[in-house]
Amino acid sequence: MSDQEEEAFKVIQSHRQGVLQSELWKLLDIDSRKCSRIVKRLLDAGLIERIEFRSDGIKTYLLRAKKRAIDPCIILAGGEVLPCIGCDQECTPEECALLLDWMYQLALEEYQ
Repeated sequence: MSDQEEEAFKVIQSHRQGVLQSELWKLLDIDSRKCSRIVKRLLDAGLIERIEFRSDGIKTYLLRAKKRAIDPCIILAGGEVLPCIGCDQECTPEECALLLDWMYQLALEEYQ
């Protein structure tokens, strides 16, 4: 991904409700034609979705980042799921014994 594509993707991700394509090129300080090419590449890569949108009678597109599936390996260590998922204890991550044990197990797996 080029620097401009990466920057465009970050801008789109930062707007939870999406960003209008007609605004994106202004935010990126590029011309609308170049923005269209960047949007096409992001669409082809499956990173964003484009929804037709009418603003003051003018057709444009709402761009939203697609949510990607999380790799389950990220939340597993030693066959155990990250303890914070579903945790009802009120603690701080720096002082949570369950989380520290889980992280220790993860470090051991990386070392081996």
